[in-house]
Amino acid sequence: MVDKKRKNPWSFISSKNIYENPWIYIQEDQIINPAGKPGIYGKVCFKSQATGIIPVDDEGNTWLVGQHRYTLNQWSWEIPMGGSPTGEDCKTTALRELEEETGLIAGSLEQILFLHTSNSITDEEAYVFLARDLRPGVAALEDTESDLEVKKLSLSDAIGMAQNGQITDAVSVAGLLHLALNAENYGIQLKQDDV
Repeated sequence: MVDKKRKNPWSFISSKNIYENPWIYIQEDQIINPAGKPGIYGKVCFKSQATGIIPVDDEGNTWLVGQHRYTLNQWSWEIPMGGSPTGEDCKTTALRELEEETGLIAGSLEQILFLHTSNSITDEEAYVFLARDLRPGVAALEDTESDLEVKKLSLSDAIGMAQNGQITDAVSVAGLLHLALNAENYGIQLKQDDV
């Protein structure tokens, strides 16, 4: 929750865009820092909002997606997710991305978490949804997802992967651990030994 009573100790002077592509732009701001000294601050600005989905079926199973992440040069297990373009409701994005990546359609969708992914260098916002009442749909992967692998496993096992470092994606870890701590509030039963 934002504390609106606190005064902003940073002063903005000017800004210029350094780089831009269809997904992000990099901004360099001239500022006065909290110590009163001039400086620069670089910021990665996103043109969409990260939207993650944790699908859970009646048996307590979920689905993860895995793919090789170019930026890390390694394989990454994650909850299904995608970018919600400016002007599109994140719920609409979540329903689309869930079906595109896993071939599942959600009958119900509930936002369970909002977070900033790396607030010292980016303005990216992320939303995590809990998807239920699942039924089969049709997967439709993007070119960058041609190596995507879908894994069905128990929600408890997915939470365990987030706890033991097998899942390192920030949105996935935050969403799964939030669900682990609040499962009862969402009507989800987890075995105490599993989380």
